[in-house]
Amino acid sequence: MPELPEVEVVRRGLERWTAGRTIAAAEVLHPRSVRRHEAGAADFAGRLAARTVLAPRRRGKYMWLPLRAEAEGEPGEALLAHLGMSGQLLVGEPDREREKHLRVRMVFDDGGHDLRFVDQRTFGHLMVSDLVPDAFDAGALVPEPIVHIAADPLEDAFDAEAFYRALRRRKTGIKRALLDQSLISGVGNIYADEALWRARLHWARPTETMTRAEAARVLEAAREVMGAALDVGGTSFDSLYVNVNGESGYFERSLEAYGRRDEPCSRCGTPIRRDEFMNRSSYSCPVCQPKPRRARY
Repeated sequence: MPELPEVEVVRRGLERWTAGRTIAAAEVLHPRSVRRHEAGAADFAGRLAARTVLAPRRRGKYMWLPLRAEAEGEPGEALLAHLGMSGQLLVGEPDREREKHLRVRMVFDDGGHDLRFVDQRTFGHLMVSDLVPDAFDAGALVPEPIVHIAADPLEDAFDAEAFYRALRRRKTGIKRALLDQSLISGVGNIYADEALWRARLHWARPTETMTRAEAARVLEAAREVMGAALDVGGTSFDSLYVNVNGESGYFERSLEAYGRRDEPCSRCGTPIRRDEFMNRSSYSCPVCQPKPRRARY
């Protein structure tokens, strides 16, 4: 599933191609892709028609396109998107061939590039949502369905001290905590493993034993690895994750732990270990990231 860097790459592309443009019409080709829009596909399309898109925003793995209010004083709305496992938001010439897994298409009143939601597995979704006050960033607005999602470590609103205090209260493993989107958003399996490798901490380290310095080290590692991934377009293991122009990212070539079972650690040469974790995998170096005596799985 795309994590923060991949979603941010898409958001930046959308900012270039959609901000300030007015949607002429939206076409829903597969109702599952708007299943979270409870009023249905026709209402979804109707609420987008003739609406002007403002600068796209993101929190963690979600992104949204704020819509200019139709009248002053009306509550704000946004087109909220979650890419799921295989969702793609693509821009291009409106008369190009339709993709096999095209689910939603939006055309703009200027006749320029259209916006398409392509999703092979249909785990992703789009919806139009009201904007509500942000619980983590005073004065900001977020789509109502994600108001519970915590700020991500690349946001100015992220509170490192609150994160540390929450870790100490959780009594769980550090990787489970990093994947908890109500605590810190945007970090998934790939970047959790990469951040913990950089921070030299085992994924099962009990959070209640973390020092303030260790928590800061994990956060700094997460920011560093996600920033590095952003610079090369994110991580693409297959053709399902691409940017708005259909191009893959290249951070897979720079991974130090994730997916590198039995390959030598670049720091010490010890083979990287794979452990089962929450029906997925965790990758770590047995020497650089020693398992704690009292592990939390």
